[in-house]
Amino acid sequence: MKILLGSGGIRTKERRNLFFRLMKEHFEGCKKVIFIPYASGDYVEYTNSVKEMFSHLEFDIVGIHELDNPLVELEKMEGIYVGGGNTFSLVKKLHEKEIIEIIKRKVLNEGVPYAGVSAGANVACPTMQTTNDMPIDLVPSFETFGIVPFQINPHYHPGGIWWKENDELREHFGETRERRIEEFHNFNDTPVIGLYEGSFLICSENGIELQGNKAAIIVKGTEIKTISPHKKMNYDLSTR
Repeated sequence: MKILLGSGGIRTKERRNLFFRLMKEHFEGCKKVIFIPYASGDYVEYTNSVKEMFSHLEFDIVGIHELDNPLVELEKMEGIYVGGGNTFSLVKKLHEKEIIEIIKRKVLNEGVPYAGVSAGANVACPTMQTTNDMPIDLVPSFETFGIVPFQINPHYHPGGIWWKENDELREHFGETRERRIEEFHNFNDTPVIGLYEGSFLICSENGIELQGNKAAIIVKGTEIKTISPHKKMNYDLSTR
């Protein structure tokens, strides 16, 4: 099993360089990686931007919408990358195209490397229920790939939000990430990891390693535990 999951937020040079290094290592030996742009409204533009972003690496990006027969090509794929955007749009299309089970099988049973950022990390989980996104599309089910047994909340940040208005900091009193995950745990027991911007999880048979930035481990009925880069975890999110 070879899974790379990220929060996004790679606008700094340091974070971009880390992302490129991790992607290069993750897809080492792959000549072609299938890209799923379904979280975006414009598949062509999104795919072209991803191709340009990774043009200096040793694999080619091919958009799944560019394939004549995606189901056949997925059976032969060397690697898969699922991009960010709106998770509802992504999940709706994954169900419509009936590709959830084939990708899950290829990743878990055949070791095909999977990378997902933001919405692409959300759908690696058992469900999409810890997304931050607006429900702009009606999904047939919250079920997603389930290639990891925990939930991810991308773009996680502790506490509330403040903004600057006329040189004065003002507080936003809406729900925090912590509060929304607490609501998820009112109905579900699955542990959640909140990924700060620039954080990545490297998942293998040996467990999980956090890279890039901090993360928050949120287990129902326990205090939130913040961990730092290079921390290793088990798949129940217990730390080593």
